[in-house]
Amino acid sequence: MRTAGLTMNDVWAHRVLRERGVETYRLEGVVAELGVMVESLDLKHRGREENYRPYLHMTGELRSVTPAKVLPFGISQVIYSPGQGEKVDAFYEFDDQQLVVLAGKGYFTSGFTVPEQVTGIEWELPATADVLVLAPSEVQTEGDVPVVFTQIHGIGGLEIDLESSGYDLAGYFADQSKNGVPRAEAVVDARGLKSRSDAIDPLFTEDELALDTETKQVVGAPTPEAAPVADGMNARLRQIEAEIAAEREQYKTERASTEGTTENLYRERVAAPLDRAEEQEVPSASSVPTREAQRDLNERKLQVAQRAADLDFGVDDEQSLGS
Repeated sequence: MRTAGLTMNDVWAHRVLRERGVETYRLEGVVAELGVMVESLDLKHRGREENYRPYLHMTGELRSVTPAKVLPFGISQVIYSPGQGEKVDAFYEFDDQQLVVLAGKGYFTSGFTVPEQVTGIEWELPATADVLVLAPSEVQTEGDVPVVFTQIHGIGGLEIDLESSGYDLAGYFADQSKNGVPRAEAVVDARGLKSRSDAIDPLFTEDELALDTETKQVVGAPTPEAAPVADGMNARLRQIEAEIAAEREQYKTERASTEGTTENLYRERVAAPLDRAEEQEVPSASSVPTREAQRDLNERKLQVAQRAADLDFGVDDEQSLGS
């Protein structure tokens, strides 16, 4: 028989316990199965002393209590209307094998989340309870049934696992090792770097290394047409350099003949006197210049050369400023 239930902290439960001459049955530590409407499921972690071991925190509402043995008056289940049942907090612990499964499903990836399909449904969770049954009145009337009060042990912190609940929650998680992971991680997984072994996995496969070698050979080997093209380019560069040199020489000649320019001053005041001085001081075939005369001539040549260099620097500087 199924009957509606009340919680043990209900005010009527205290009145029943104080009432004399009323037939009641009180049972403690009754093994039962709870029907819990799961509202939320969150992935949490233990503290540092437990190496941050993951677990699930489940919250929901109590909808039914099914005792392992039938209660007095043939009561097989106590039910609660939506909004009338107590709030339930349960903590699901993964065993070591389940943790291995979660790691294989991408537990350490950013896309790893709790599955949504496990909420909004009723779960059956193991628990123990204290039960108070109030017998119906001696004068049986239509609709007169026993009243049941329940108190669930540890309803605010039920501890469950695969063995006690029968639920393998690790199997509900989506495999994020293949879907929803960053591209770089997917490439690493494809090359087998995820698994550890004594051997070192190469970063590139043999096919990729062979492809890289072939690419270098293709790029490094010049084609038959490459040599003629290079010769043609070198010839064109030499032609351009010759044209630039001719234009520069023509430019200097024009400036040397233009009155007032640096080149004209150099030609009239430096180069011409130097030429005349050398003509005057050139010894005859029969005469030998003295050491002092040769030294003076060399000093004058150095002075003229230095002056020419200064003027030439001025030309270049003038051109750069003009440009």
